[in-house]
Amino acid sequence: MSKSKLAIRTVLFSMIGNAGLAVIKFLAGFFGNSFALIADSIESLVDVFASILVLIGLRYAERPADENHPYGHGKAEPLITFLVVGFLIISAATIAYQAIKNINTPHPRPENWTLWVLGAIILWKEISFQWVLSRSKRLNSSSLKAEAWHHRSDALTSIAAFIGIVIAIFGGEGFEVADDYAALVAVLFILYNCYLIFRPALGEVMDEDNHVELTADIRKISLTVPGVLETEKCYIRKAGMKYHVDLHAHVNGELTVREGHDIAHALQDTLRNQIPELGHVLIHIEPSE
Repeated sequence: MSKSKLAIRTVLFSMIGNAGLAVIKFLAGFFGNSFALIADSIESLVDVFASILVLIGLRYAERPADENHPYGHGKAEPLITFLVVGFLIISAATIAYQAIKNINTPHPRPENWTLWVLGAIILWKEISFQWVLSRSKRLNSSSLKAEAWHHRSDALTSIAAFIGIVIAIFGGEGFEVADDYAALVAVLFILYNCYLIFRPALGEVMDEDNHVELTADIRKISLTVPGVLETEKCYIRKAGMKYHVDLHAHVNGELTVREGHDIAHALQDTLRNQIPELGHVLIHIEPSE
């Protein structure tokens, strides 16, 4: 199965899971008198729309290179991630507004059984986070990483709701608002996760070169190619699930242009064969003294 199809299946898994959880959380919050659970359901619903955006981004990013986009359409992926972050911020603002409104409005304490619902949700979301995150690392996908952190933020929101409900139930009269304060704590977690998602996507759009391990692998593999004496500049930029490389390689300065050309192609083919996630590999031959 191709990387793009695997990524799309992962997003569909998240969409179906979030849609189901949004319904469960809302019903449990409505009938169990817990705004923290309703707030949690709002985030899950936003995550469904965010997953749709990620799916669109993955579909677009896998389009092949064309005349106007010689490096492909991979940059669409981090751009979609920005939209996902925007959705998360909107959901956080909505939750915060409603929580503050509820703090000033008397309401009954949550039902005890809502804790069992939350416990199951927390376990499921953490499992989902670990699974999607491992897929994002395997596929080098920033949007899948954002998708994974949605699951983690959802789990943290549910943990905050759990603590708030426990305090509201066992604290007695006057502690009903603990459920609403828990929703505000969840907002802080969501905003922090927004930063964790936004920062690497911004680096990808800005062609930030922080690929230390990949650079070391490229230099090491390059020296195994006959005729390559050493490597100099090595610039890497990420676009979608691919890494584009500009590499300066030193060869014997007495070689002919044809011989240098052949070494460059051998180096290019070797790098692509041994590091499948590489996209464009541009080799610049330097004469060694």
